[in-house]
Amino acid sequence: MRKAMIFPFLLLAIICTAGLFFTPAEMAITTEANAADIAWMLTASSLVLLMTPGLSFFYGGMVSKKNIISTMLQSFIALGVITVLFIVVGFSLCFGDSFGGIIGNPFTYFMFNGVGLNINAALAPSIPLLLFATFQLKFAIITPALITGSFAERVRFKAYLLFICLFSIFIYCPLAHWTWHPDGFLRQWGILDFAGGTVVHMSAGYAALAGAILLGQRSSFGDNKHQEPANIPYVLLGTGMLWFGWFGFNAGSSLGANTTAVLAFTTTMVASAAAMLAWIFFDAVRGKKISAMGACIGAVVGLVAITPAAGFVTIPHALFIGFAASIISNLAVRAKNKSNLDDTLDVFPCHGVGGIVGMILTGVFAKEVGLFYGQTTTFLYHLLGLVIVSVFSFAGSYILYKITNLITPLRVSAENEILGLDYSQHGETYKLKKPEVKSE
Repeated sequence: MRKAMIFPFLLLAIICTAGLFFTPAEMAITTEANAADIAWMLTASSLVLLMTPGLSFFYGGMVSKKNIISTMLQSFIALGVITVLFIVVGFSLCFGDSFGGIIGNPFTYFMFNGVGLNINAALAPSIPLLLFATFQLKFAIITPALITGSFAERVRFKAYLLFICLFSIFIYCPLAHWTWHPDGFLRQWGILDFAGGTVVHMSAGYAALAGAILLGQRSSFGDNKHQEPANIPYVLLGTGMLWFGWFGFNAGSSLGANTTAVLAFTTTMVASAAAMLAWIFFDAVRGKKISAMGACIGAVVGLVAITPAAGFVTIPHALFIGFAASIISNLAVRAKNKSNLDDTLDVFPCHGVGGIVGMILTGVFAKEVGLFYGQTTTFLYHLLGLVIVSVFSFAGSYILYKITNLITPLRVSAENEILGLDYSQHGETYKLKKPEVKSE
């Protein structure tokens, strides 16, 4: 028996058993709910869920062959870990009664107490609160999964599990409350984030940057800065799953089957298309071959950038947002490759920078209130919000990495890194013969 795993097992057992002692939420069918909105939001929630397996293929295809399984599992495991955490306290921290616009009361919806088929008009006026919470859960799941690409091929799995719990509670939940709760201070300032450019992508991007800095370079980094991806078809598959799921991510954030969902659906499509083409053509102008990897990365950058703006901008402006974000992120990747930063899968240059560009351009092009329409207030608040979110996400994540490292080492041993995380962390491999692995 491995003593280190006794505590998490007992904690899970206590959480699951504790549910027996909570009074179930009201499950009577309410006449206030809109059937069409319910149908669409169930569909959208399913689409967003699909994004996490899609991300696992997207990241898994980019790493070396000896780390495919571990990289994919780091995304996939969030489906379990964050679901339980969100039910216990995460949803309440995000959307519970507000403490000064900073954080939700952890006991408002503790263990989903009070989360039933009732309507909460302040959060979602036409769907059950349970459905709204389920939809928000999918965002909470994919956010820490996005971080994993920055420290791929060198992180201990147990340490990773601890970190994503800390990140979700202390970084994601406050940001979600600030931005999406009716009383959140960023929302009160008029800062717009339709579907998570700030809450999801900027937070994950800055956490990725902090992780890459703290964990340091891979042992092979100096000799192989431009590692060949193990499976480009996986990357293509993952991109397709992400793009498909992103329609739920963005159009679902309308919280109903309405015209805003139609706008968000279409802006998502055109921004990603423009970004994909911009990336490969910009590569070609610089003398590089048009590649499947470039097309996939460009498409995802476009999806990231349009996320905060999806329901607020016109179709032509969405084209520009995708194009601009693609060029800027491409240049950011190029700058990172010239540095000593080992962000394995370019999480910060793509998700972090893409989210930043999206946030700024939302303040520029948001209909009626953006800088393009002669208004300055929203744009200036977006710049202020950008500074606050950047400092909070980076510094907070760096501290959480430090705390995690004090509890259990973040990085695998040099021997097990060379062996590969598939073998050393999980005892799994495509090969028939498994080498001996030292326990960590």
